[in-house]
Amino acid sequence: MRQFRELSDETKAKISMAMKGKSKSFTHKENISNGLKDYWKTIPNKPTSEKVED
Repeated sequence: MRQFRELSDETKAKISMAMKGKSKSFTHKENISNGLKDYWKTIPNKPTSEKVED
């Protein structure tokens, strides 16, 4: 399971190559989109090196 939102460029390229040529119906795309939106709401952004003072 991912810990942060950011992926390396190498990983993005591998995912892109694996998905090339695969087609999905409009409703399938819509369901995937909705599911991923809900998933990403639960994953925090990677913390920056800057300190935030209260």
